[in-house]
Amino acid sequence: MRADKLRRGLSWTLYALALGLAFEGASRIALSNEALLRRVSANDDPSWRLRWIARHGAAGRLQYETDEWHPARGWALKANLRDVPVPGGKALSSNSKGVRGRREHGDEKAAGTTRILVLGDSFTFGEDVGDDETYSHHLERLLPGTEVINLGVHGYGHDQMLIYLREEGVRYRPDVVILGFLTGDMERNVLSFRDYAKPRFVLDGGKLALRNSPVPPPAGLAADEKWRSKFADLLDMLWLRYRWKSGAISEETRQLTLAILDEMKSTIEAAGARPAFAYLPAYGEIDRTDPGMTGQERFFFSYCRRSGIQSMYLRPFFLQKMKEGASLKSYGHWGPLEHRVAAEGIRAYLVDKGLVR
Repeated sequence: MRADKLRRGLSWTLYALALGLAFEGASRIALSNEALLRRVSANDDPSWRLRWIARHGAAGRLQYETDEWHPARGWALKANLRDVPVPGGKALSSNSKGVRGRREHGDEKAAGTTRILVLGDSFTFGEDVGDDETYSHHLERLLPGTEVINLGVHGYGHDQMLIYLREEGVRYRPDVVILGFLTGDMERNVLSFRDYAKPRFVLDGGKLALRNSPVPPPAGLAADEKWRSKFADLLDMLWLRYRWKSGAISEETRQLTLAILDEMKSTIEAAGARPAFAYLPAYGEIDRTDPGMTGQERFFFSYCRRSGIQSMYLRPFFLQKMKEGASLKSYGHWGPLEHRVAAEGIRAYLVDKGLVR
């Protein structure tokens, strides 16, 4: 009797093992098919990681040649770039600290100068425009006696911006810190993989706790991929898709973003600077003529009012430019004109609220 139980137990174990291996094999075949991967992919960690593996894993490199691995932030702009071609016949350069543009910024600012630090994603960085066409560059030109430092990096979430601010931004001893806010960045806050692996915060007892840090280098991450279960990836993708549809992740995204923005405000003020957050209209918002605010705009501006943060509503400046006959890009990254209009709007707010002379 006992021997029969052992044999039945062993048979069930072998059956479960064979079934698991079959599922794993089928999942590996399915997820290695690029067309099928595109169909099942969504905005989740396994999908982003598998797409990166398919495109760049074999070479063990980052998504863009202008980037370098950064253990604290995942990726960063390479230092000392010179006139790297970007779309539209533009050129990209960086200084010795990996900041957009050739200009060097010392820890100490020049006497009588107001120093403005700008945080953001690819819109702030200036994807597809030249060094002298970003809204940070225009803002410095429009405000004599100021020095504007562009810490925007493409693909960043607010979590990476906060880490950048903590580790390097405060060293510049800014007078004003501007956050170029896009609602699309909020979803990046709940990811630990996007353009590449990245750190992320979670709420632990109502406080921010950092996870996935330090970020592993690309070559090592790619080498470890063969040991990852693709069946587990597939289950994770299905589970996360359900959580997105149920609204659970959307609520987590909102709460986590608010906590990150709170910490950003505290960090800025502790450095002796004043926060000024700008809502950057994008993804069809630029030419939206409805006078009422969108749900995303209400979320942002109600938070800024509650938190006592100077907020900047730039959409009216774009609409006014359109009334004057300008043709603006409604989708995709901003062009030179959109950057210039944003700078004009930000300048008007900063001067009107007395944040700059």
